[in-house]
Amino acid sequence: MEIHHHGAVGGVTGSCHELRAGSEDAILIDCGLFQGAENSGKGADARELAIEFAVDHVRALVVTHVHIDHVGRIPYLLAAGFNGPIYCTPPSAILLPVVLEDALKIGVTRNKSLIRRVMAKLERMIRPVAFGDWQAIPVEGDVPLAIQFQRAGHILGSAWVDCRVGDGAAVEHVIFSGDLGNRETPLLRPPEQPETCDVLVLESTYGDRNHERREQRQEALEQVLRHALRDRGTVLIPAFSIGRTQELLYELEDILHRNRGTEAANGLAWDDVEIVLDSPMAATFTTLYRQLREYWDDEAQQRVDDGRHPLNFEQLTTIQSHDDHLRAIDYLAKTERPVVVLAASGMCAGGRIVNYLKAMLSNRKHDVLFVGYQARGTPGRDIQTYGPQGGYVILDDERIAIRARVHTISGYSAHADQQSLLAFVRDMQTPPRSIRLVHGDPEASAVLASLLRDIVPDTRVAGVD
Repeated sequence: MEIHHHGAVGGVTGSCHELRAGSEDAILIDCGLFQGAENSGKGADARELAIEFAVDHVRALVVTHVHIDHVGRIPYLLAAGFNGPIYCTPPSAILLPVVLEDALKIGVTRNKSLIRRVMAKLERMIRPVAFGDWQAIPVEGDVPLAIQFQRAGHILGSAWVDCRVGDGAAVEHVIFSGDLGNRETPLLRPPEQPETCDVLVLESTYGDRNHERREQRQEALEQVLRHALRDRGTVLIPAFSIGRTQELLYELEDILHRNRGTEAANGLAWDDVEIVLDSPMAATFTTLYRQLREYWDDEAQQRVDDGRHPLNFEQLTTIQSHDDHLRAIDYLAKTERPVVVLAASGMCAGGRIVNYLKAMLSNRKHDVLFVGYQARGTPGRDIQTYGPQGGYVILDDERIAIRARVHTISGYSAHADQQSLLAFVRDMQTPPRSIRLVHGDPEASAVLASLLRDIVPDTRVAGVD
């Protein structure tokens, strides 16, 4: 058995891991895009998307969840000759075609006929597997392979995957964490706890820090909004279309619900604060989230039973067309309208949020609120780093001065924090003999590795380079 890493090495994007069972068979766990300045270590980056490894022995692709940094290279995997099944959870099977069709339109081709053919092929390849069920992988060699999904609590449908290699006394279990969720993430059930494994491939995005508790981050979000709305400016929240956007809508609905009939700031009633979702993709995913209510946690289901609409409330406006998007920017840049705007992309590397930033980032009455991780080399990281210093950022080859106030609330990350990552290992009945740390900046991985060596001293812990 061998494990090879084709992404999320020395960074947090481009997740792609290959598990080989003997010399004849392998499976891939995820096949994602690189973002910002990150690459595979072999040259593949956001501009070079071709698959740089052999796929003739790859029998299946296993998808942990549908974020673009975990699935964005799937069209290129097909172009490289992969024709096997794509296994994922039932919610991911519904969400994945939407993500991939958008990825094809943006990054590959505008040819509608070609897109239809590729999507038809992809949909035939997708095989949903229920949480907790074992799925045998078709192999040509003598070593059996099987996989099992368990809830990861990162976004709807996300999973960590237990890979069973061999059988009988020779069986080995390898767990790939994918992206583990924040246990206090709204809407979602918390991650399941594994009992044991032989090898753990563990994400380390927040291996060097902990998040605020939910009550703290809710209070922080409300206070940022109150502070920002005093100036009657726009609050810009860059957010990924799937996962983060829906969680933020859930929290914003709760703030508005709890504060009905009261003042937000300077004579401004909370009832007059408008929430704008300016992202067709995010709107689509929000609709799908509502349709997949059976996968929500108990709190969210109770709110619906109480007659509330946490993802479709009265003060929410959705912008679909590009013309309406441009008109909204022009209107908000010229008026003093108390509006909170959610728009993709979450790292400000493209999408509609870039147009908002170009129009508003140089105006002190506006605010930018980051609620998710900003990878190195992305505009989001630059704004987060240089904004408090009065610096600048390059957007569409244009230098934009940063005068808007910049805020960061880490507690809204959909990733597990340091304590949760440690608990994922510590709470195993039998610890793994080896842990490989991926999906993290080198500094975060190093801190987590040191702490893990203390709690499981007999386990080999190492970053991957």
